[in-house]
Amino acid sequence: MQRSDPPKATQVEQHGVEPIPDGERTARPFDLFRLSFGGANTIATVVLGSFPIVFGMSFLQGALATVLGLLAGALVLAPMSLFGPRNGTSNAVSSSAHLGVEGRVVGSFLSLLTAFAFFAISVWSSGDVLVGGLHRAVGLPQSDVSLAVAYALVALLVLAVCIYGFRFMLLVNKIAVVAATLLFLLGVVAFAGAFDPGYAGTIHPGDPDFWPAFVSSALIVMSNPVSFGAFLGDWARYIPRSTPAHRVLGATFLAQLATLIPFGFGLVTTTIIAAEQPGLFADGSYAAGLLAISPAWYFLPVCLIAIIGGLSTGTTALYGTGLDFSSVFPRFSRVRSTVLIGTAAIAVIFVGRFVFDVVATITTFATLIVTCTAPWMVVMMLGWVVRRGWYDSDSLQVFNRRQRGGRYWFSGGWNWRGLAAWLVAAALGIAATNLQGQFVGPLAHLAPVDISIPLVLGAAAVLYLVLLFAFPEPRDAFGPLGPRLVPAGARAHPDHLDRARRIRTDGALIRGTGTSRLRPRRWTAAWPPPADRGFPHPEHDNGGDRVVLADQHRAAPVSTIPVRIRAEPKLVVDRRLSLG
Repeated sequence: MQRSDPPKATQVEQHGVEPIPDGERTARPFDLFRLSFGGANTIATVVLGSFPIVFGMSFLQGALATVLGLLAGALVLAPMSLFGPRNGTSNAVSSSAHLGVEGRVVGSFLSLLTAFAFFAISVWSSGDVLVGGLHRAVGLPQSDVSLAVAYALVALLVLAVCIYGFRFMLLVNKIAVVAATLLFLLGVVAFAGAFDPGYAGTIHPGDPDFWPAFVSSALIVMSNPVSFGAFLGDWARYIPRSTPAHRVLGATFLAQLATLIPFGFGLVTTTIIAAEQPGLFADGSYAAGLLAISPAWYFLPVCLIAIIGGLSTGTTALYGTGLDFSSVFPRFSRVRSTVLIGTAAIAVIFVGRFVFDVVATITTFATLIVTCTAPWMVVMMLGWVVRRGWYDSDSLQVFNRRQRGGRYWFSGGWNWRGLAAWLVAAALGIAATNLQGQFVGPLAHLAPVDISIPLVLGAAAVLYLVLLFAFPEPRDAFGPLGPRLVPAGARAHPDHLDRARRIRTDGALIRGTGTSRLRPRRWTAAWPPPADRGFPHPEHDNGGDRVVLADQHRAAPVSTIPVRIRAEPKLVVDRRLSLG
């Protein structure tokens, strides 16, 4: 298919979660790389990179834990990039295939809450560093007024970018990724003289606290890539479906490996803070410590990193929030949803910082949301494997159209197999969460460290596969080649469609028993159809499901118009309605 020229970056994006037309999919895997890397190439990631030193590890030990955690997180995240190019929509909408038409709201709300929390964290961290840097550079007072102005600046810039949409966000990240990376690398010059790669830390192999610190450090780093799992489809849906899977996977994986730059920056600078500013190190104030050890000429680059990083992380989070809100409440367009959620998020940022001081609470909440998102990702990835990567894009949109039925209707719109695996694993993960001083679950004593992420990944995988074998999904849910590795159950749809209740046409709606509001005629559904009346899906073969509607008052059709049938309880298909 010939692709049209991409719209201008300053043109407001009109697409929501409906499938992006093939002709408009002009993004490349490298664009996905920039968005994924840009969203993590920030001060917030730098702070995560400081944890191995905070836990008492040496520089080399911390570097090893960081690399291992990042590799593990990137491997978990990469498969989540495949759904966007395949279905042309967000990952939350694609989850209809595995959680059910109604059950997909789980993914939507996980995405919404994750984005909400990380948007707030990015604004707070960027604003704090910006004000601190300007205080050291030009003497700006570190007051609530200064912080409020900094928060408003970052938040409003983020909201403006997200309103324009994908193309403008891509343009911003093209600049932001390069600029932030260069500013981080400039830190090599700023801190080369003070950095000691032989920094020994306070704990050593053989100490009882060493392995808990090492594992905790790796898991904290691992959680950063995992936190992007719900958003990848938002950016990847503009990549052509014909793009080889290995290129999409590679772009996502390499984007996470590139975050070794901000992680390494945090690791290196924290060793210097520990050596030169032990008081600030003991207080856990990374931003103040960074500014204390920075040479005067590096204050401005630090401020720029804060603004650029906040803009990159904030846009990748808030953009997905607008999409997911519009998918749950279809009467709101993407732009209206973005404005609504963005305004609410900005209000939370100010109230949470200046009224109730819930910054630490939001940070803990973000950790728990990531714990709940990880098993959802496992269900999605295993679902991709057993479905052989085959999806009915039209049936994924049933919820958005406020319809019923389709391949993914399962039991009243809920696929309890995927939901049960997610719910049980998420509950176990929350119960095993061990964030000392913040949140300690009832099962946290099972291990000396927080094992919530690996626990939910393993539990979700085992539970979902067991349920797929014990209670096979209907044959309708799979493509023409059937399932991979797991059995399939009987077809779920009825033997006929006499229970059809609604037909949508271009500009008209036919309801009830079948009386047409276009002409006073009645229609009936024939099942199975005549052998010569095939059902060509616009994108792929639907595995043989066909429906024919015939006018009862004429032996042959006089005119035909395209329609969409909403059938209860199982099947939503396209065909042509014959009218006299």
